[in-house]
Amino acid sequence: MMHLLLMSFALCIVCGNSKPTELKAQVVHDEPLSHLQHDDNKNYDYDHEAFLGQDEAKTFDRLPPEESKRRLAIVVDKMDSNKDDFISEEELKFWIKQTQKKHIYDSVEHQWKDFDTNADGLISWEEYKNVTYGSYLDDPQTDTDYNYTHVMLRDERRFRAADANKDLIADKDEFTAFLHPEDHERMRDIVVQETMEDIDKNGDGVIDLTEYIGDMYAAENDGDEEPDWVETERQQFSEFRDKNHDGKMDKEETLDWILPSDYDHVEAEAKHLLHESDANEDGKLTKKEILDKFEMFVGSQVTDFGEALLRHDEF
Repeated sequence: MMHLLLMSFALCIVCGNSKPTELKAQVVHDEPLSHLQHDDNKNYDYDHEAFLGQDEAKTFDRLPPEESKRRLAIVVDKMDSNKDDFISEEELKFWIKQTQKKHIYDSVEHQWKDFDTNADGLISWEEYKNVTYGSYLDDPQTDTDYNYTHVMLRDERRFRAADANKDLIADKDEFTAFLHPEDHERMRDIVVQETMEDIDKNGDGVIDLTEYIGDMYAAENDGDEEPDWVETERQQFSEFRDKNHDGKMDKEETLDWILPSDYDHVEAEAKHLLHESDANEDGKLTKKEILDKFEMFVGSQVTDFGEALLRHDEF
């Protein structure tokens, strides 16, 4: 079974009177990316769920196969930057990176107008706080199950980390670092800190094996048999995560786990797509080879998780 480490932190911003923002660390810690069997000779449901999640994977089902192929062919032409009628690994990597950048840009642009309440082209911490937590600040609820105060302080800490010039006012770059901290070097410490706070249930400043497994798996009923991958994860923790073999992960070990310096998920995805589609094994892809595997491509990052094929204005 192929294990790809997908590192994508999704920050869900909900405005108005709804629940404030919090960082959700959606890290697949070498757990199977889908609970379906991975067999590319039969189908690509595994890849769909690995890259999309079960709900997003349904996006592909909205288009009939021939229409998906037609639109994917247009994408292939755009990917072929040197117009040699082949898609190289480098062109795949570049396309995936550009797709990611566009996703981040669109995310920031979509949320910018909600928080720049005075329309001055900047977002202050006060603006962000008032939009996100306004209803709570007006009427603090001490009996709620959700700790608004804790999350607000956590948001402020991350806002300050993203605020390069320390004026508590974010420009586009600083606000992007706040929303997408995993993509900014100066935010690495805050990403690790938030991850450890989420997983370190006993608050001792480290992640032990029980907490590590508990972050990924919890039995629904007492006595439920653990999936096989849980035991694999125990071995991963002991052999690879806990590098000094002291039974726990400290800050540096956690950093190496969630933001490994020797792993490039864009390169891994490009190599995977190339390997699965390169029928003649010449190290590059023709349009026909890609269209022959269209089920996989429309469910991968190369088409913005399939969403690019649904933008009618582009086709």
